[in-house]
Amino acid sequence: MSTPHHRRLPASRLLNGAGLLTTLAAMLFAVLYLERTLGLEPCPLCIVDRLIILSMGALFLLALLHNPGRRGQRVYAGLNLALALAGIATAGRHIWLQHLPPERVPECGASLEFMLEHAPLPEVLDYILQGSGECAAIQWSFLGLSIPEQTLLLFAALAALALIQLLRTDD
Repeated sequence: MSTPHHRRLPASRLLNGAGLLTTLAAMLFAVLYLERTLGLEPCPLCIVDRLIILSMGALFLLALLHNPGRRGQRVYAGLNLALALAGIATAGRHIWLQHLPPERVPECGASLEFMLEHAPLPEVLDYILQGSGECAAIQWSFLGLSIPEQTLLLFAALAALALIQLLRTDD
């Protein structure tokens, strides 16, 4: 029995392409505009967000090129959903740090580069996920939303896209 036209979802390949384009646009915005045009340096939590976005983009690209059947699409979508949820958690932590009273903001520590060179990886990861004073600074906003708040919305949209792919029954 075919699904009525008004209820049909776009093809998996189209949704994977949309996810790939969204992640590419987000990374281009971050690097070309925020970094190169405005001169903003990403804090450790921003770097984690970028790694998650890049990982999601890679999965969308693999799913687009591979174009597996329903089961394979669900695997890609499940992985992307897990990454999007990790991104939501990271952005949420970042937003929480930005809304702390100034006296409760953690102090800035060693640079990420220094930590990666001189500390064990678990310690570096703990440092990154706890955030530091540099993560609490609001460097730029658009329509009243800080960069982490915008990133949270991006991860929510990508999670929705992955969820559509995961739960769809047609194809």
